[in-house]
Amino acid sequence: MSAEGDVKLYTREEIGKHNTNKNTWLIIHNNVYDVSQFLNEHPGGEEVLIEQGGKEATENFEDVGHSSDAREMMKKYKIGELVESERVNVPKKSEPTWSDAELKTEDSSMRSWLLPLVLGLVATLLYRYFFKQ
Repeated sequence: MSAEGDVKLYTREEIGKHNTNKNTWLIIHNNVYDVSQFLNEHPGGEEVLIEQGGKEATENFEDVGHSSDAREMMKKYKIGELVESERVNVPKKSEPTWSDAELKTEDSSMRSWLLPLVLGLVATLLYRYFFKQ
């Protein structure tokens, strides 16, 4: 598949025939993958792949949150694409960047100190009001 024109196109009907533990194809982001040889190697177990065999697996693939290494590994199992008329638009979930993770950590860290700080301030004011008159 060196040029765009060399890509083999498949219909959902064709793909649906490949749903056994000996012959397992999946659709992920409108690409067709033959994962038959990968079943025994899949870290989540072969059952997960066989269950999706012959079907659209994009949502399940994204829900698991596969690593960039897993996404790179997929390329060798790609055998073609879904015909244009049967494609669906499923946005890829973006992997969080370090800055996103740092912002979430800083935000939750600040929130975890906010309540005790406010409670301490209120307790101090109440103590001074009732016992220092």
